[in-house]
Parts: sequence; C-alpha cells; structure tokens
Amino acid sequence: MNLTLWKHRNPFNGELHRLRDEMDRTIDRLLGGAFSEPKGFRLEGWMPLVDVCETDSEITIRAEVPGIPAKDLDISVVGGSLILSGTKKEEEERKGDDWFQCERRFGAFRRSVELPESADPDRVTAESDAGVITIHVGKRVGVKPRHIEIRSGNGRKPVAL
Repeated sequence: MNLTLWKHRNPFNGELHRLRDEMDRTIDRLLGGAFSEPKGFRLEGWMPLVDVCETDSEITIRAEVPGIPAKDLDISVVGGSLILSGTKKEEEERKGDDWFQCERRFGAFRRSVELPESADPDRVTAESDAGVITIHVGKRVGVKPRHIEIRSGNGRKPVAL
C-alpha cells in the first residue's frame, strides 16, 4: 500500500519558502541588503518532518520535534487519519558585558497522515527519544489488499502490472 503525504503539504512551508530565502540572499548580495525586510517580520510557519514506513504488521510514523516536550504534543486518530499536533515554544537568551539578546520562536503545527483501511485505531502507541517521536499503528489481522488482474479487451494474454 502506498501512503501519500503530498496532498497534505502546504507549499508555503516548503519549496516556496526555500525559493524566497534564495531570492532574498541573491538580492542582499546584489544590493547590500538595503531593500530587504528583516526575517523576523516574515510570517513563517514550522512543520515537523515526517517519515512513514509500512510493513505487513504495522505503520510506523517518525516525526522530528526537537525541543518540544511530550506534554505539548497531541496524537489522535480521526476517521482514517492520524493527526499529530502541538505547540513549539522556544526562547534563547544570550548576554555579554554590555549587551543582551533574547529570541523567541513559537507557533502551533498540525500534521495529518492518511491511514490505510487495514490500520487499527485501537492499536496506536508512541514513544519519544532525542527529539524524535515514533508512532506505531498496528494493522488488523486478515485485512490484505486484493490484487486485481487486468485483461486486455481483445482476448489476448492478461497484462501483468
């Protein structure tokens, strides 16, 4: 079974964001930064990276959530989707003899992974280790995809896919 994540991606959090950063760097090099806006004023989102693997017995979803404690994460199964959501709150302070810098990054995220019909929503477990949360979704026993043979319309030998 093929699990597709592409229809759940927001293009503004991925490729368009990288393209804008590259364009900003090019303009900064050409004009010395005179006309570019500070990056702190941009509306930018954060979305954890997710890997999905499937075996005969389970679906494993790994999400990179560095710096987010388990109490700020929520995992639920709604309909045929697994939803991972949470809030990132990060604050960094640095001090010198005559200076002080404080940066804050925060925001909510939500990732949705479409589950196959064989997934068992009652058999979901999760663990966290070093900023990576691993979610295991068990499969129902006996639910397997059925292969459909495609025959050609002119009576010739069946076409194998």
